[in-house]
Order: sequence, then structure tokens, then C-alpha cells
Amino acid sequence: MKLGMGLWTQGASWPAVAEVATAIDRLGYDHLWIWDHHLPPFGDPLQPLLEGWTTITACAPLTHRVTVGLLVGENTWHPPALHAKMALTLDHVSGGRAILGLGSAWWEPEHTAYGIDFGSSIGQRLDWMDEAAAIIRPLLAGEEVTHAGPRYRVDHLALRPGPVQPRLPLLIGGGGEKKTLRSVARYADMWNAFGSLQQLAHKLDVLREHCATVGRDSAEISPSVECKILIRDDEATARAAWGTLLAANGMAYEEGVDTWLGSPGHIADRIAAFGRIGFEAIMTWMPAPYDMETVERLISEVKPLLR
Repeated sequence: MKLGMGLWTQGASWPAVAEVATAIDRLGYDHLWIWDHHLPPFGDPLQPLLEGWTTITACAPLTHRVTVGLLVGENTWHPPALHAKMALTLDHVSGGRAILGLGSAWWEPEHTAYGIDFGSSIGQRLDWMDEAAAIIRPLLAGEEVTHAGPRYRVDHLALRPGPVQPRLPLLIGGGGEKKTLRSVARYADMWNAFGSLQQLAHKLDVLREHCATVGRDSAEISPSVECKILIRDDEATARAAWGTLLAANGMAYEEGVDTWLGSPGHIADRIAAFGRIGFEAIMTWMPAPYDMETVERLISEVKPLLR
């Protein structure tokens, strides 16, 4: 199982992000992620927030081995050709460690505030994302693309320079069984979603069905679980620390199926259960102020248990 750490940037300073990004690389994580929001989606909407693409690109030269990307880049913010160009630039800045994450977007208030079209429904945004992925995938491979709608237009475009790595991965996030997983089957190298063990086992079966329909080997797609992990010696202490983190973000205490709180052994058991059903990576989110105890113990104590 690969381990990735994603950083909320609401309420975070650049020095804090830079410090923990450097630690994530030094400790041996496989992935470093930043989210792609322009307004804080949780708590006080006026708290400071760093923009995703510039933040992850600034992190790239501070790191040396960890892959870098947005989990996920919101398709609504940029035309697909520009999205691909930004990812290719990140690939060069990072020396071939970029991943292009793509999602349909879900936080309407930030679109309204910035005057960006949110679409009329989730179904429409998923159609936009599918069309964008059809443009992005060949552009990342260095191919010339011409595309005429219905949402996007590209005219004899080939992006140079091409990727540093042989194939710059496209990750699609989301769990919609009719549209999102169909897009994953068609275009993605990686898939990320959250849910219970039972829910994600079912969605993995649905993805395999979509792959069979489009004639693709599902083994070509690496599935990952999105979650929120906080580690302490016991569950009660972990819950208290999680509550403190949420309060710092102006949020009431909450837990969901994607919130994993407790000892290293407990966290290792949760991760291993997803590994047994076919998931290959865990992507955990960390709110600011970043909990370095969890960042360090996930590698030093949980990862050895997974082996």
C-alpha cells in the first residue's frame, strides 16, 4: 500500500505548508497533495487560503522523491487544454513527479464568488469532466488534438515540452457509478474515492464492469482511498486531538466513514482491509495546523505494520 498525505490550505501559512511538505518527502510518503479550492469550504469562509496550483508547484522544488499533484483539480476552474499545460509544467518543475488530478467540482459558493460557471447540475458537471478528460489524456501524451464541443474547443493543439515521465498519470476522483466511474474506465490511470469498505468494494466491482464495457484492463487503473487519519496511543486521545483540529478550522466536531482515529495498530488494520479488496494507496487529508505527530507516526509506526 502506498501512502499519500494531502494538505488543507485554509488557515495555513506558506511557511507551514513548506515545512510539512518537506517532511512528507523526507519521511518517505509516496504522494503529496494540495486541494483545489478558492474559498475555504469548511468553517469561516473569510479565513485565509492558499491557491492549489501555485502552492503545489512551489512545493515541487522543495521535495525530491514524492509525487505531487492536486487532489483533485476542479475541472470547472480551467479549460482542459490549460489544465494539461499546467500539469506538464509541474512535471518539469518536479523532475517528472507530477500527477494530474481531475474532479467535477462540488463547492458552489466559491464558483459564485469568483463568477465561474458551476453548471446546472452534478450530471452536467460530470459530462464536462468526461469531455475534458478526453482532451487531456492525448495532450498529456504529446498528441495533437482538435476537439469541437459541446463544452470545449481545441484547434490542432500539441503541448510542448511533453512530460518528463513516460506517461504523466491522470487521476479522476469521485464515486458516481454511472458517469464518474465510466470516465475513470475510459481515461484514468488512477482513481480516488471515499466511503466504507463495503461501499468501495462495490464501486470497485462497478469500475471493473465499466472497464470490460470499454475494452480496458482494470489492472491498468490504480485505485486509492481518501480518508482523514489522526494517530494517538488510544482512540479517546485521538478523538480529542481531532476535535481540536476541527475547532481550529471553525468546525464543529464530526466523524464520518472516512475519519480514522486511533492507535497505529488500529489505523494499520483499517488500511490493510482496503488493501485486501484491491485498493493500492491511502490518501489522507491533514487540516491546518498540521499534526506532525500523525505525519511522522503514519510512516514510522503504521507503515511497518503494513509490511
